[in-house]
Amino acid sequence: MKKEKILVSAALPYANGKIHLGHLAGAYLPADIFVRYHRLKGTDILFVCGSDEHGAPITISADKEGVTPRVIIDRYHGENKTAFEKFGMSFDIYSRTSYAVHYKTAQDFFSEFHKEGLLKTKSSLQFYDEKVKMFLPDRYVEGTCPKCGNESARSDECENCGSLYEPSELKSPVSKISGEKPILKETTHWFFPLDKYENRLKEYIAVQNEKTGWKDNVLQYCKGWFHDGLTDRAVTRDLDWGVPVPLADAKGKSIYVWFEAVLGYISAAKKLFEERGTPDLWKSYWQDENTRYIAFIGKDNVVFHCIIFPAMLMAWNDSNKEKYVLPENVPANEFLNFEGKKFSKSKNWGIDVIDFVSMFSSDSLRYSLGANLPELRDTDFYWKEFQARNNNELADILGNFINRTMTFVFKHFEGKVPSLYELQERDSEMLNLLEAVPVKVGELIERYKIKDSVLEMMNLARTANKYFNDSEPWKTVKANTDQCATTLNICLQTIYALAEIFSPVIPFTSEKIFSLLNAKPVSWDSCGKFNLEEGHQLNAPEILFQKIEDETIQKLVDGVGKSVEEHAKPAEPLLTFDEFKKVKLIVVKILEAKPVPKSDKLLQLKVSLGDSTRQIIAGIAKSYSPDELIGKNVLIAGNLQPAKLMGLESQGMILAVDSAAGKVSVIEIDQSIAPGTTAK
Repeated sequence: MKKEKILVSAALPYANGKIHLGHLAGAYLPADIFVRYHRLKGTDILFVCGSDEHGAPITISADKEGVTPRVIIDRYHGENKTAFEKFGMSFDIYSRTSYAVHYKTAQDFFSEFHKEGLLKTKSSLQFYDEKVKMFLPDRYVEGTCPKCGNESARSDECENCGSLYEPSELKSPVSKISGEKPILKETTHWFFPLDKYENRLKEYIAVQNEKTGWKDNVLQYCKGWFHDGLTDRAVTRDLDWGVPVPLADAKGKSIYVWFEAVLGYISAAKKLFEERGTPDLWKSYWQDENTRYIAFIGKDNVVFHCIIFPAMLMAWNDSNKEKYVLPENVPANEFLNFEGKKFSKSKNWGIDVIDFVSMFSSDSLRYSLGANLPELRDTDFYWKEFQARNNNELADILGNFINRTMTFVFKHFEGKVPSLYELQERDSEMLNLLEAVPVKVGELIERYKIKDSVLEMMNLARTANKYFNDSEPWKTVKANTDQCATTLNICLQTIYALAEIFSPVIPFTSEKIFSLLNAKPVSWDSCGKFNLEEGHQLNAPEILFQKIEDETIQKLVDGVGKSVEEHAKPAEPLLTFDEFKKVKLIVVKILEAKPVPKSDKLLQLKVSLGDSTRQIIAGIAKSYSPDELIGKNVLIAGNLQPAKLMGLESQGMILAVDSAAGKVSVIEIDQSIAPGTTAK
């Protein structure tokens, strides 16, 4: 049986700004979950993406900063690549449309179409700014839409209603460069005849929908375009920043970004295999008729991926033996809003990915977004809902089940997988569910119902907790050891299955779970079976998810929409050097640590100062287990007046830092420094 081959692309983000949560929910997280699932299935799958680095948005950003477009794209390509990596995106390549291989790919397509006589040459009226002596790209002109009255429409397209029109139809146009009213001046461009492919596109979409079930929102969007009728679309523009038009009489013109950007998926594959030393291997994905090509996008990109790009590929295939595959499905998501409103940089409404993952776990974000994907309609990200999903679901359901199971096994079975004995009805039901859930989750992912698949994953963890409770191992460990062993064996097999089925969503945590199990993933099809042998040695349990405190979230809620100035903290009073010298910072070694009764935050520590010991009560129980602290060298403020906490005297204060995610980290000192040493 031939191995399944899949090509996956995720929409190329513009390299003129940072990636925010809305982008993740629209195209990137669904694509990554789909790809990670198929890798576990053993599928031959290629995952490409990259920065879209040409067009007017880049030049506008550069003009505002007084720098070159290259400065802008280099900055945001690097920042967004880092953000994607920290978020856990598993691209095979994150490419760039400024690479030479992309320029050649785009120019090859243009030249082929020009050679075949497909492109039409037309003279048309375009906006021209007489003050700065240049033709104005669409984003450099703002006016009133002739269809809906939107007063911030572009020269040829309205983002509000989605209408396309001739520049001459725009009302009250204004140049965004000079602020003057531009004139309409004649210029010549090359046009792609979309109308020539309209019937073939309708048939193509109908056939693929019948085979793979396209989303209704995508189908309706396409119907809207077909209802109005497809027309010729310019493939060149008067702009220096872009892929140069490869014709002698096209000086100062570049290939329109809508035409060349989608070819970035092809050039990314070329770049990847060029770097791997197998430069022709890209063809085995793009030009193999058996390849399944899936294009993950947000709804604002439907026309480019369902109509324009397929038409371009059809045009190429008509005149070439080496034919490209067309998208089998284009599972576009709707928009994710932020606290009830659209993301807006100008209004400081939203949060960038790189800022988010500097405060909280990437997996907590991946899970929260995955459980709330805008697959059928727009959804909202709320800080308090994110906190609830982290605390109530990841920590209290998934994390709790794993921790209580492994803690019990280490306490009563020496940290080894117990034996399996005679099964009770409850055990058989749990094992049947364990085999069924991976199949169901896989089927949902295959149908691009990612949100439902995440729900099924967490439902298994919920059922596992109930199974643990109903089995009452704390009783059977005394009354019926064999039954207790069976319960714990099944719980550990369930943890293994949870680690595997959750790994497309929370990959970093799944790696930790497999590490605790001292095991590795198996093929998805083997998930849900007995993958841990009796007597297998486990690694010591640890807390997988830190809870997020109310105060942390409230600060973020209060800060939504505020300007940088409003966020600025009031100036703190400064200490004199003599005042600071009064604080005595002493290196101590932690000798003992134990929980403070009736407190979930405090630990009772016994520390050595070299020639004496002290008792310190520290509020770090949610970040450290007692065993983690013993033997550490840390700093204390040693000349504070003693304080009473929960009835216990604290003879000093341990120094620690508090992150925005609510985790406390004590300041550790090198073991070579003797306890009792004073810090200066």
